Amino acid sequence: MRQTKPTYLIFILCVFMGTVFAQAQSDKQKQLEARRLQLKKEMEQLNSLLFANKKKEKNVITLVEDLNYKVSVRKNLIKVTNDQANLLTRDINNNQKQISDLREQLKELKEQYAAMIVKSYKNKSQLSRIMFLMSSTNFKQAYKRLQYIKQYTDYQRQQGEEIKAKTFKLQELNTALLKQKDEKQKLVEENRIAKRELETELKEHETLMASIRNNMSKYNAQLKQKQKESDRIDKEIDRLIKEAIAASNKKAGKSKSSSSFALTPEAKALAASFEANKGKLPWPVERGVVKMRFGKQPSAIDKTVTVNSKGVRIATEKGAKARAVFEGEVSQIIEIPNANPVIILRHGNYMTVYKNLSKIKVKKGDKVTTKQELGEVFTNKSSGETLLYFRVYKDSKLQNPAYWINKL
Repeated sequence: MRQTKPTYLIFILCVFMGTVFAQAQSDKQKQLEARRLQLKKEMEQLNSLLFANKKKEKNVITLVEDLNYKVSVRKNLIKVTNDQANLLTRDINNNQKQISDLREQLKELKEQYAAMIVKSYKNKSQLSRIMFLMSSTNFKQAYKRLQYIKQYTDYQRQQGEEIKAKTFKLQELNTALLKQKDEKQKLVEENRIAKRELETELKEHETLMASIRNNMSKYNAQLKQKQKESDRIDKEIDRLIKEAIAASNKKAGKSKSSSSFALTPEAKALAASFEANKGKLPWPVERGVVKMRFGKQPSAIDKTVTVNSKGVRIATEKGAKARAVFEGEVSQIIEIPNANPVIILRHGNYMTVYKNLSKIKVKKGDKVTTKQELGEVFTNKSSGETLLYFRVYKDSKLQNPAYWINKL
């Protein structure tokens, strides 16, 4: 009877530790599931925006870029799904061990309880209890025997509660185990399908790369021409941003050579509000996928060549509207020959740039609100691609848009 309390405490401690471990595993599983669903959504959008229009003939470079991105997302999805399956395997193994331990404990408890019931039955009559008390040699011994009877009754009840609690815990674990096995099987099957699709995509990618390698000089020339056109627009954007900074400083009576905006109290407040929303700003289009990210990265067709991306390139749907990511003012609308319009918005000493537009809906000096439509994103008629080039500046310094836009 004296051993019951430590045994019960050990049981409670095991249950508590198991609950803490299960909660940690559950939190990790939730994070992985959220990431898996995000990647699946990205894959669906990617297929819809980049691979749905089979009638349009894309050039080989664009196809390679799209396939590179698709393969990258697919690999991430496979990895996350595999991590989920592995975590479920650990959960299943842990549950099986707990079930095995609980069954042993339950068996032992039932045997102890059965022995007590038999003993209790043999001494169940009221007369035997009275005789047990009356046979005491003194009052102190009688009191101790009365306490013993009470403790024994409490012990029986406690044993019954332990059996009940462990039986319930065993049922819970069995239910969870069945659910986990089913979830794992679904994930394993999903990964099997994803791996087959990845193999097909990798073969298609290799076929395209083989054709590029046979005509590398031709495709390098195309890339250089595209880069030259892009650089021409970039120089104009940089010039106009520097002009805006110089005009701001001149108005405030400061040096024109400064690389930072001279801000009015209102502009300071707007900049502070923009900064406070870092990582929470909406996308510059309602629906899209990022085809190229910010910073230096290898070329899609020649890994020895580095591309320096000044912003992000977002693929979206035909007719998509570019929208302001934050309230501000239209600082410039750039329209130069043989290029699509560019809009620059100012938010205090921050600037956001929306490149490759058509059908402009604002004019220079307009005040805009968050998510207000600025214009339509241009769609290339020959390839069917609809791409928005988006940038963020602090004064004249480029920022990584992924740090500012929510889930970019």
